[in-house]
Amino acid sequence: MFVKRHQQIGRITDGPQDPPKGNDLCGIILTFFSYVLIGLTLPFSLCLCLKIVQEYERAVIFRLGRLLTGGAKGPGLFFIIPCTDAYTKVDLRTVSFDVPPQEILSKDSVTVAVDAVVYYRVSNATISITNVEDANRSTRLLAQTTLRNVLGTKNLSEILSDRENISHFMQASLDEATDPWGVKVERVEIKDVRLPIQLQRAMAAEAEATREAKAKVIAAEGEQKASRALKDAADILDESSSALQLRYLQTLSQISDEKNSTIIFPMPIDFLKAFNK
Repeated sequence: MFVKRHQQIGRITDGPQDPPKGNDLCGIILTFFSYVLIGLTLPFSLCLCLKIVQEYERAVIFRLGRLLTGGAKGPGLFFIIPCTDAYTKVDLRTVSFDVPPQEILSKDSVTVAVDAVVYYRVSNATISITNVEDANRSTRLLAQTTLRNVLGTKNLSEILSDRENISHFMQASLDEATDPWGVKVERVEIKDVRLPIQLQRAMAAEAEATREAKAKVIAAEGEQKASRALKDAADILDESSSALQLRYLQTLSQISDEKNSTIIFPMPIDFLKAFNK
């Protein structure tokens, strides 16, 4: 029983086996008859045998189900055998798509909705056909999961302030993951980060309170500096009586310029001290 089970496992884990020689012989015969049929129907058969791909396209050709040697064809004119060949066109231009908004729970337990845009292109047409069923759809799905996984390890403050580094990290991760598919991710950009309404109000209140606190601190510092300046001025005026008299005359001059009908009679401070005694 153990020997039989071991043989079965060996068959399952073995790699793909070389096709029998009979299949090669059958393929050669079919290809020969296809060429004969093309020769008999010339020149009408050229309409089916000659194909054109644009400068930005490549054609991956399969003959009897096997990938044709020489890689992808194009750009320009190429030849196929209608009875035995099948080909697929691959667009090499850069493609952009929007990643749908993803509900993400950040590292500090805040739920945010984030969407992004991804730019990619097919770098190897042959691999993009033979290694993955649908390279475009696979890249889109992988971009969604990568966005969720990367932002799930970041705090809300990092998501809001460090978008550029997050975009570069996502681009590198996607490019490494899609390289076996023949896809090159050129750029990833985070478009928008939407916060819950309650969180927006809380952050606005916090920012307003911070601004008010800073304004009070600045006003207090101004009062402190003004009081020090007044103290220094009072000390200077106290040292010279003539300086005080000149300051008094300057004040009278300023008042007379603004309110000409006002009459001011100066009263010395020492005169009031006599009444206090």
